[in-house]
This record gives sequence, C-alpha cells and structure tokens, in this order.
Amino acid sequence: MEPITIYKGRAAALNRKNVDTDQIIPKQFLKRIERSGFGEFLFYNWRFDEDGNERPDFELNQPHNRDTSILIAGENFGCGSSREHAPWSLKDYGFDIVIAPSYADIFKSNCMKNGMVPIALTPEQVQYLMERVSAPDYELTIDLPNQTVVDDQGFEASFEIHPYWKEMLVKGWDEISITLQYDDRISVYENQKDAMSSV
Repeated sequence: MEPITIYKGRAAALNRKNVDTDQIIPKQFLKRIERSGFGEFLFYNWRFDEDGNERPDFELNQPHNRDTSILIAGENFGCGSSREHAPWSLKDYGFDIVIAPSYADIFKSNCMKNGMVPIALTPEQVQYLMERVSAPDYELTIDLPNQTVVDDQGFEASFEIHPYWKEMLVKGWDEISITLQYDDRISVYENQKDAMSSV
C-alpha cells in the first residue's frame, strides 16, 4: 500500500445518511475475487439508470465532483453488511480519504486495512465541507501524522485515529507487512525447529 502522510486533494460531497455497503457496491458485482475492477460499479444503482446511462442528478456525476479523491459523506457511512468490497470499490474509483460524522465499525476497519483513511469530524464540520467542495479549485489537506484537516480558507479540524492504524497508514503497511518485520526472528525459530526435529 502507498504511505499516506500529508495528503492534498479535491473533495466530492455525498450528502446522504446511512449509506450501506449494498448501495456502495451492489451484490451483483461481488463475483470478482481480486480487489481491482470494482470502481466502475461504485454506487451503481445511483450513478446509472436501468439502461446504463448516467443519472445527471446523482452527486458524483456532477462536473465539480469528478476526478476527486476525498469523499465527504453523511453519518453512519458504510453500514449494513461487512463486505470488504465496499472499500475496494471506493479505492478503485479513486477515493483515498472518506470524511463523515460516523461510520459502521467493520467498514471503518476494512477501509484502514485497505489503505484508506476514514476520518470522523463533527456534523457541523462535515456540513461546512459539503457546502464548499463545489467551489472551483477547492482542496483539502489531510495531515495524518498530526491528525488535522485544513483548507486554504481558515478551516481546521482535528480527528482521532488509533495509533496502530495511524502507523500502518503512514508507513503504507498491511497486516502481511507487519509479519514481514519479524522475518529474521521467524527464520531463526524455523531453523531451530528444524534442528530439533532432526535430532
């Protein structure tokens, strides 16, 4: 995974509460076993009509929300089933950061396992961001080591993140990477075990 330290990007607003994982990635698209290729199906039933045409009134189809990498969403984002395909589809679409007032716990954990940063801010702070993302050239800067979100108009907010996940994201590690940090010790143990079994 790519390390995330100081991250700057444009944001899109999805002003909806209780967005569940079946809305994020509908069940008919869960047949793939790899993590890539899900982005085109993100929010599929909202993005497209029954003929596969884009719905112009859907938030992500509007011009100012295209080519963004930060998603601003409503409370309880990622509720519903625990499918890991939800963060896969968000990541594959191009989102690295999600900002919302609250998340479903499993979805939040799945995001961090897949190199995404789910940031919880107050409802008032999230509303402020939603009202400003449509402005031309509006960008947010996320400083993960210092746990802040700022813009160039004076907005600044701090957020909480567990130290374990913070280190993982800053260093670009996944859980396999952590195991590999102990490769020398594992090799020593395996060699000792082999030596004992041959006696």
